[in-house]
Amino acid sequence: MDVYVICFLASFLFARAGHYYLSGFVLILAAVYLYWYDYKRSGNVIHLRGVFSFFWVFGQALACLKLSYLQTDWSLITWLCFFIALTAFWLTFQLLEMKFGSPEGFRTRFYGLRDYSGPVFQVMSALTAVSLAAFLLEAYILGFVPFLVRGVPHAYSTFHITGVHYLTVSCVLVPALSVLYFHLDYKTKSIGRTAAVIMDVIAFAIPVLCVSRFQLILAVMLAVFTYILCKKDFSPLYAIGAVAAILPVYLILTVARSHDVEYLNGIFEMKNSHMPIFITQPYMYIANNYDNFNCLVENLQGFAWGMKSLFPLWALTGLKFLAPWLVNYPIIVNKEELTTLTLFYDSYYDFGVTGVFVFACMLGAAAYFVAERIPKTRNPVGYLFYAQIVVYFMFSFFTTWFSNPATWFYFAVTGIIFFYCSWKN
Repeated sequence: MDVYVICFLASFLFARAGHYYLSGFVLILAAVYLYWYDYKRSGNVIHLRGVFSFFWVFGQALACLKLSYLQTDWSLITWLCFFIALTAFWLTFQLLEMKFGSPEGFRTRFYGLRDYSGPVFQVMSALTAVSLAAFLLEAYILGFVPFLVRGVPHAYSTFHITGVHYLTVSCVLVPALSVLYFHLDYKTKSIGRTAAVIMDVIAFAIPVLCVSRFQLILAVMLAVFTYILCKKDFSPLYAIGAVAAILPVYLILTVARSHDVEYLNGIFEMKNSHMPIFITQPYMYIANNYDNFNCLVENLQGFAWGMKSLFPLWALTGLKFLAPWLVNYPIIVNKEELTTLTLFYDSYYDFGVTGVFVFACMLGAAAYFVAERIPKTRNPVGYLFYAQIVVYFMFSFFTTWFSNPATWFYFAVTGIIFFYCSWKN
């Protein structure tokens, strides 16, 4: 933590002096050190605190480079919030570790859990069938499939029927479940393994047809992280291979959404107009979110007092339709087309700096207890829950995950699967 504090202070001073490259560079060093600290101690390549620390600080480092005209100098409150977000999370985890002990880490224990293979296969089958049926229903009612639509940049966002779409995108859990199934059913070459592969193909096809890049990434990442938890001898080459496999599909979906190079460059307003799009797009999808947070800090007229963070409650219960004023809080961003935010956007929207501090402490405590409890459970579905937390921490720079109804829907489905498998076993 001392290394981070020193690097953060140096980054702040460099930014104030206009040395943006140096400001970003020292934070990149801090991000790498924070991750290495937890990885070295635990041996867990996806240690929750290490993952959050690296991606949150690394994203801020990229934003500090100021490669776009959209990015401006941050206010003192913005810098304070970014500092509190990391330190409150990190120290809460550390205090709990000192009080209750370090999480024991994951071990391969599937050899005594083969009885779970049947229930896992059953829920995979049910989830695939429900997701496919929901997708076909949406396509029939709406009269189009986003992948086949041309000339409409945001056709994917209109492919949505209230309530039904949650079921459509639930397919992202299937590949991770198939990873568990293959580890549980490791001795046989049954027809079930062939069926699992077919279900995986369907699960990956639905996000592609919906032109949902993140749902596709989520499906891949959940499967990869679940695999990491299942294997002692995991090689980082597997993760690199997964990224290499998904990259061309990601580019195809970008084209399918009519996001051509000229369109994207016009939005990003890069200072170097000759920078290739495969660099500018991921850069802006990471870096501009921190500037959107700064835009919120500088332009927010009044706090929401918890209403923003409770959006999943209003959405999943349908109250947002009965009382629209519950969700009538405008999004404050620096450009209309760039609406991704960071994990702490809603917590500041609700309670300001205090909200960021409390939310960071809650996340730190949740991360510790997930890391401490999940390895001890004899139900392998717990690994899927852990993998979801890893994804949300990994993309902490992206959006307000825990104010997203889909996040809690996935948690609920995972919980149902967990208890069903325990009951059947």
